[in-house]
Amino acid sequence: MSIGSIRGPNQGGRFLILLPFIICLSSLTACRRSTEELPVSPPATHPLAREFIGFAVVNASFAPLFNEPGPQGQSLSYLRRGTVLRVLERRMVTNRGNLESWLLAEANYQEGASVSQGWLPEATIEFFTAEAQAHTASRAMGP
Repeated sequence: MSIGSIRGPNQGGRFLILLPFIICLSSLTACRRSTEELPVSPPATHPLAREFIGFAVVNASFAPLFNEPGPQGQSLSYLRRGTVLRVLERRMVTNRGNLESWLLAEANYQEGASVSQGWLPEATIEFFTAEAQAHTASRAMGP
């Protein structure tokens, strides 16, 4: 008995005709609708409602930290080159007819450290959106 006599001469053609039907049936059963609906809820904290706007690294040898934005403020302390800061706010200040950007920043913001907070000119820092980038830049500046 030969293989052709078992299958018959038209067996392959019927399979090709039934193939689209089998694929359609299997896709319908795979995409059945779930009876349980899960509620969609937003994240607890809105992404734009952050406590800070980014991170910065002091790129000047020493950068003064002021009690208010602008050069008329009182100097609180100085920050060394390579100090990583958390930036809380940015303000534009007019100084002798020129517009300057000033940042409210925190030094020593890590948990358990005493925090130094004040204003410094944006010209004395490099701004980053991610803390890891700021630490990488700080290490690259050296001691």
